[in-house]
Amino acid sequence: MASSILCCCFLLFITVHSAGGFVEYATDRCEFTSPDLKDIEFIRSYYYNKLEYIRFSSSLGKYVGYTEYGVMNAERLNNDPSELAAMKAQKETYCLNNVGNEYRAALSKSVEPTVRLYSTTPPAGSHPAMLVCRVYNFYPKQIKVSWLRDGREVTSDVTTTDEMQNGDWYYQVHSTLEYTPRSGEKISCRVEHASLKEPLITDWNPSMPESEKNKLAIGASGLILGLILSLAGFIYYKRKARGRILVPTN
Repeated sequence: MASSILCCCFLLFITVHSAGGFVEYATDRCEFTSPDLKDIEFIRSYYYNKLEYIRFSSSLGKYVGYTEYGVMNAERLNNDPSELAAMKAQKETYCLNNVGNEYRAALSKSVEPTVRLYSTTPPAGSHPAMLVCRVYNFYPKQIKVSWLRDGREVTSDVTTTDEMQNGDWYYQVHSTLEYTPRSGEKISCRVEHASLKEPLITDWNPSMPESEKNKLAIGASGLILGLILSLAGFIYYKRKARGRILVPTN
């Protein structure tokens, strides 16, 4: 998988023209996949009322305009060698130290994974059962997920996805095991990660499928509700019976 792009971003300046409500500002940002200079890109963007109209990128080595005004200024700035040299130098003078600090800070953090083990209906085939080990909300990215049967690692009929980004620095991965159940066996999902001092092993409890547990819970809730309604009706009936006046007849 391609490396994730990290970014540190800084606001350069803000200019507000209060009479008409116009806002102009610029940002400097450093995008990087490693702390090496070759893997860093310096970008300066100029905005007017939230619209980016011109940008300098160290990867291109020049300005690019996105509006008529931006194109005009990009042409002017690109014809100024001293301006381009100053902006190209920002990759090293501005980004390099900041990126190094950000990269080390990111790598020094780790978050333990959350593991959920459940059964699902397998596609048509020779295996009547399928287990899914969902591992999520972990950092850093590197992780190993494996299956154990009675303490021994299972190497066949196992499918594991690549690590997938959640979009918030966390990752997730799914691993499935197709198997034929045997009486008395113990199936486990083992997770090894930098945040864990020892492997995290989650055992599968086959006592009742998850769908059956849900059905049982719904049935029990219905039974309890029925008893409550019956009791309320009985109490109402008794109270009404006590309030009746019996009139003797000849």
